[in-house]
Amino acid sequence: MKKLRKACLYLFVFALVWSCSNDDGGSTNTTNLQVIGLWDLAEVNVSSSQDIDMDGSLSSNLMDELECISGTLLIDGDMVWTFEQTNVSITAITNGHFFAQCSSTVVATGAWASSETEVVLQGSDLLGTLSISGDRLIKNVGDDLPGIRSYVYVRRAE
Repeated sequence: MKKLRKACLYLFVFALVWSCSNDDGGSTNTTNLQVIGLWDLAEVNVSSSQDIDMDGSLSSNLMDELECISGTLLIDGDMVWTFEQTNVSITAITNGHFFAQCSSTVVATGAWASSETEVVLQGSDLLGTLSISGDRLIKNVGDDLPGIRSYVYVRRAE
């Protein structure tokens, strides 16, 4: 009987050690390290073209219409991101025309994680999840004017 208990104990310990090995195909790190770097705001898109600066040229990218818009997003290797961007305030005038102005600067920081297709920035309602499209990070908001349709960031050349 003692030998049977000992054999069962050894079998139990062996099964426990074997089942806890780290090569069982469980979770893998899917962090896309290619998103690490400094990203500049390149587009603040709205749903229909506007001539905010009244130069006779319409654009759906408010950065073409307002020189005061800027933004940077730093995604670092320590899984921390830092962000600073001009906040834009948009008001309806009449007949599908809108007035936009720079109103303040938004600063935020937090932790990040990514996959092959998106970066999740925790700690910011403005950024949240960004889609990865080549050398661009895109925040699709999807709002019609007076809201923003999307924000587009491009990697800064080194």
